[in-house]
Amino acid sequence: MTANRASWPDVDRPDAGSVLLAEADARETSPKAILDRVRREPSPPGLRSVALFRSIEDDTLVAYTQWAKDQADHAYVADLMGAGNLVEYRLHRSGVRDNSPAPGCVVLVTVDFDGSDPQRQQRWIDTVFDAMAGETQPAQGGISGHFHVSVDGTRVLNYAEWTDERAHREALERSGQGTVGSSLGWRRVQEFPGVISGGYRRFRLVGSVSATPVEGEVAEEVGGAEVLDSRRSGWPSMSAPTSRPMAGQGTCTRAGRRCSSPPAGDGRGGSGVRP
Repeated sequence: MTANRASWPDVDRPDAGSVLLAEADARETSPKAILDRVRREPSPPGLRSVALFRSIEDDTLVAYTQWAKDQADHAYVADLMGAGNLVEYRLHRSGVRDNSPAPGCVVLVTVDFDGSDPQRQQRWIDTVFDAMAGETQPAQGGISGHFHVSVDGTRVLNYAEWTDERAHREALERSGQGTVGSSLGWRRVQEFPGVISGGYRRFRLVGSVSATPVEGEVAEEVGGAEVLDSRRSGWPSMSAPTSRPMAGQGTCTRAGRRCSSPPAGDGRGGSGVRP
């Protein structure tokens, strides 16, 4: 696999059908050692990429790992990160801003529900996209939002790219309601039934290692991403449940296929939601 300190993950790469997210304490783990190991050792079957991110606010280190469909190796990632807190996802829908700049920050927004319900996960994501579509002036600095659904049906993850953390903070402050937008649709997001918690954290890329894309493998096998025109759908990225916020607007992807690019987001805390 090829290491690249500056290369951000290709979130909607067509040969990746599963995503495994793991967290570790950056004070107890060496990001360089992790990336060197992935680069030098034989890769487990299905591994497509490993990207490491460090929290801007604390010492959390997150590994965003991409795999071929149904080949996510939990034991490998747990050993790599020295941690057992892993969640497996599928990419469901993405929104990407047209002519988007390079990201400087990623906001990971999570929303947890009171039980397993894949249809509810998708409805929540659609509600965020509807709110973003109602924005007349999308948040400046938002680049993309990639919405993932956990395979156990209880959580949504928004991997939202921003130009930098300041742009994300300003978007939340500007709305005055803990979201990255101010359209009326955000109230539906914040009051969405069944949400028990939610939040967001900002990260910077440490480095990544990726394999050459596998020809012939496409997202349709994943059940994962449909791309929508950003000008029609806006681009969600920040809105997370309850006490803190999230964001987004641009071109989009949704379940089953990967098509082109993605949007941005964020959110933290209790029961309101900010993507």
